[in-house]
Amino acid sequence: MSYVDEAFDKLKSNLEITQTERDLAATRHQLIREHIRASWDLLDDFLTGSYARHTKTKKLKDVDIFAVIDPKGAQAKLANGTGTAAVSALREVLATRWSDLETDQHVVTINYPGEEVASYEIAPVFPRKGGGYLLPNGSGWLATDPDKHATLVTSKNKICDDKFVPFIKMVKGINREASDIIKPSFLLEVMGLDLVLEPFGRFRDEIRFFLASVADRLIDDWPDPAGLGSIVNSGITATERQVFARNVRDWLSIAEEALLLENEGKERAAVDKWRKLFGWRMPLP
Repeated sequence: MSYVDEAFDKLKSNLEITQTERDLAATRHQLIREHIRASWDLLDDFLTGSYARHTKTKKLKDVDIFAVIDPKGAQAKLANGTGTAAVSALREVLATRWSDLETDQHVVTINYPGEEVASYEIAPVFPRKGGGYLLPNGSGWLATDPDKHATLVTSKNKICDDKFVPFIKMVKGINREASDIIKPSFLLEVMGLDLVLEPFGRFRDEIRFFLASVADRLIDDWPDPAGLGSIVNSGITATERQVFARNVRDWLSIAEEALLLENEGKERAAVDKWRKLFGWRMPLP
């Protein structure tokens, strides 16, 4: 195994959520779900988002939860109101136990400052006729299907010899090191489903190919891969997309320099170059 191979092996390992983090997340999210169930009539509650799809990177910032409201239960009337009203109602429930809360048009966030798993985002959703769920979206509701998202990622990972999930973590790791320039980070996952081709090669080559493709395609609209929700990057202006593309081209330049150094036999210099993208996530072998 080469020096660069060892570095990428350690990178892959460092991007994995540790058992300690998983245990802490489990304790917290189970408590949250039990608390909501004690107050509301739910059909189901489950983990969703990148944490559930195993594409979340360290450090683990948030865990996503769907609380599926029973349309025949006591909270059924929320379906006839705005998404904002549903989020506010959930906040009232959570405020009886937690004080550090935030809300946006989709979720209520419980913050745990200073802990390894810093926050939990809970969405009050309704089952959707035809499949999926209705998610609060300001004055209205947004169709979504996280189960479909998870199925797509699992399928892609399988045909890529179980390398797609760690690859997405690596790409998100680059974005995290750059202070999450690309938003939402889910956009990178969506683009990966379309742009990563089989057979899957070495991680470093695939990263280079992906960055080259992303730089050209970030200006495009990217639909919800489940075919239900809105354009994933609908909230990103044309000017912002151009800025994203310029940043990705900078990443691409670094990746190409690293590959060139490796081809010249300068493996330590190549790893140092990759560390400009990954930071502490890629320790020296």
